[in-house]
Amino acid sequence: MTINTDPKKIEEAITRSIDKIYPNKDVFDQLLKSGKQLRIYMGIDPTATYVHLGHATNYIILKRLHDLGHKIVVLIGDFTAMIGDPSDKNAARQRLTKEDVQENLRTFKEQIGKILDFNNKENPIEIRFNSDWLAKLTFEDSIGLASHFTVQQMIERDNFQKRIKDNKPLYVHEFFYPLMQGYDSVALDADVEIGGTDQTFNMLAGRTLLKAYKNKEKIVVTTTLLENPVTGEKLMSKSLGTGIGLDETPTNMFGKTMAIPDEAVVQCFIDCTYLSMDEISKLEESLKNGLNPRDVKMQLAKEIVKMYHGTDAADKAEEYFVTAFQKKEIPDDLQEIKIETEIKLSDLLLEQGSVKSKSDFRRLIDERAISWANGDKISDPNFVLTQAGVLKIGKKKFLKITIKK
Repeated sequence: MTINTDPKKIEEAITRSIDKIYPNKDVFDQLLKSGKQLRIYMGIDPTATYVHLGHATNYIILKRLHDLGHKIVVLIGDFTAMIGDPSDKNAARQRLTKEDVQENLRTFKEQIGKILDFNNKENPIEIRFNSDWLAKLTFEDSIGLASHFTVQQMIERDNFQKRIKDNKPLYVHEFFYPLMQGYDSVALDADVEIGGTDQTFNMLAGRTLLKAYKNKEKIVVTTTLLENPVTGEKLMSKSLGTGIGLDETPTNMFGKTMAIPDEAVVQCFIDCTYLSMDEISKLEESLKNGLNPRDVKMQLAKEIVKMYHGTDAADKAEEYFVTAFQKKEIPDDLQEIKIETEIKLSDLLLEQGSVKSKSDFRRLIDERAISWANGDKISDPNFVLTQAGVLKIGKKKFLKITIKK
């Protein structure tokens, strides 16, 4: 396999969206320029059914390194997901069952396949599951792993200290998580591990174990987290149920991107798109010179939708957003319907006169002419209303659904 050692491409790979490199940037730079194929991996626990833009940052970095010719391993933490990562958490995570994990994995490869080339035959990307080795560890093995760390090291983590101070439970099984993730590096014989800054402790545990078990050095690369630079709040979080999923519809993805805080737009261009840093610098300068952040956000939204759904879908999503929101196609004086309990949409529309008959309703469903205001189509003729929102029926009729409390 020919390894690309272009200094400019390497510089982008080790600086863009990168927070820190252990032991240091120079060591990683020299390895990438050596011409040796490195074994690079990133792990993700399937704790939700969707992959969001925050995760995508890491997969984009993996793509850059794969394009340089390095061996990429996507590690699925199907075993560790059943333990629960305590990183950056003020309470113990809910432990998942095997069934939960399998359900969450159902469309996982399809989602990240929008970034990584799983069809590459010359340098195939591996997908591994850490249950292949972690489920086989004996109690003796686990004690051996634990012997490389102290209790003081484990509880020095800020979130653990906070829980101790607040008298919140700190469970023993949570100490096992970094041991398990650390052992992944040993099992994979990794040269490099990539992950968010919230994974630093766990990844450095892997560095410790790889040195102990194989006398091998591992590079740890921590990547920037998508955060609001003013409030410090995460923009994307599976555990909080926030963020923009790669499986979102184009209109949903566009609309959610437009809702990102103005101050986070430049960082989103850096972390979530393929736009060059020169182009991003020009956009940043334009913002400083008075360009409306909304216009830059429109570019960001279109760029992101294009990456995951293609140019045509991006154009249509932009057109929908401009028509429905900027030009206020949705009227201010919406007809409002209050519902007390769950009700079939067909019955509701027939009852209040929006459709003439159930066959008329079925025709609209078949023509995909009933949707939520964000563009999500309703295709089930037996759809039951359980949430509030704005419905669009046909081309011009809008109904505001509210729930009586």
